[in-house]
Amino acid sequence: MSSTPHFTTMGCRLNAYETEAMRAMAEDAGLKDALIINTCAVTAEAVRKARQEIRRLRRRNPDSPIIVTGCAAQTEPETFAAMPEVTRVIGNSEKMRAATWERLVPDLIGTTERVAVDDIMSVRETASHLIDGFGTRARAYVQVQNGCDHRCTFCIIPYGRGNSRSVPAGVVIDQINRLVEQGYNEVVLTGVDLTSWGADLPRSPRLGDLVQRILRLTGVPRLRISSIDSIEADEALMEAIAAQPRLMPHLHLSLQAGDDMILRRMKRRHLRADAVRFCQEARKLRPDMVFGADIIAGFPTETDAMFENSLRLVEECNLTFLHVFPFSPRQGTPAARMPQLDGRMIKARAARLRAAGSDALAAHLAGQTGRSHRILIEAPDLGRTEQFTEVRFSNPQPVGEIIDATITGNDGLQLLVA
Repeated sequence: MSSTPHFTTMGCRLNAYETEAMRAMAEDAGLKDALIINTCAVTAEAVRKARQEIRRLRRRNPDSPIIVTGCAAQTEPETFAAMPEVTRVIGNSEKMRAATWERLVPDLIGTTERVAVDDIMSVRETASHLIDGFGTRARAYVQVQNGCDHRCTFCIIPYGRGNSRSVPAGVVIDQINRLVEQGYNEVVLTGVDLTSWGADLPRSPRLGDLVQRILRLTGVPRLRISSIDSIEADEALMEAIAAQPRLMPHLHLSLQAGDDMILRRMKRRHLRADAVRFCQEARKLRPDMVFGADIIAGFPTETDAMFENSLRLVEECNLTFLHVFPFSPRQGTPAARMPQLDGRMIKARAARLRAAGSDALAAHLAGQTGRSHRILIEAPDLGRTEQFTEVRFSNPQPVGEIIDATITGNDGLQLLVA
């Protein structure tokens, strides 16, 4: 092991953001030779993989302390505390406090409490940690919100993240200005339920208010929203989509299904027609808009006809980037108690959705040949368009810069520039 702590991140982009915050706090505290695993709890499979990774790390590092944190540690602390490989279990709130890491240094193996996991529902604030990106000078991520007030029947995340809480707009703007001064050309707003931003702040501002304020008070060249619940998109956000070219024309939507009965059983807040209408409206306001979406295959009670409704959503919403999740019952959620589908059927439906997503991506890529794009360079041979489509270059490019280039083809997964 090296003298600096080693971090393993599992799960979402917000976890990756928080890993960088933990890394800074752990190094500032002087923590050495420790293995920290930031876990995900979104599915039972994610928890299984976390346990598997812990055992793998122990085999490779028999003498190093292992610290487990993240959503799975928050929702199942006893699972990880029972593992002989684990030295400490730290909750999601505790992991973001500098004092937690400072306490670990003098007494990691001694008398400090082995499990430090508080009631996440009692947390009322979200700190905005100043993170300089993830090992690249191209793009920075700013956490503006954490937690979720909704209780979708398939989701354990509110119990790992707590209720929704927002970072005040002034703090967000100060951080973005700092990042722009450091040379970042793109900032991504991240959170668990972004469209709930502001509900807990004075005068209850909305996400669109935050977006418009950022674009008015900072010089960030490109602002991107990581993921939204389309039914909660407010008027100010739609105005920004229509009128602000610095707001990138790519939205990732939390759709989950395309059948009304399944959406109701999921306790989603939108119906099929709402999703289609939103995509049509957003594209009317911004013709170059591209959509991604999360869709679950094989939710309990889903019939063939219900699944076909979800499959057709790919075309009717003109989805380009699809994240397909085969349904996996998560202990402690209402969906886990519903009548389950056969695993082979779930797998087959997920494969059909992924095939539809691949066809949609192929059509998008094919339509870009000969077009000029503004491309943010992430690596010497890789960049992304404003629509977040990957572009592969045959010649080295200046990392972190935004360049104009004409697309010459694609390889089925990425655009190409000769």
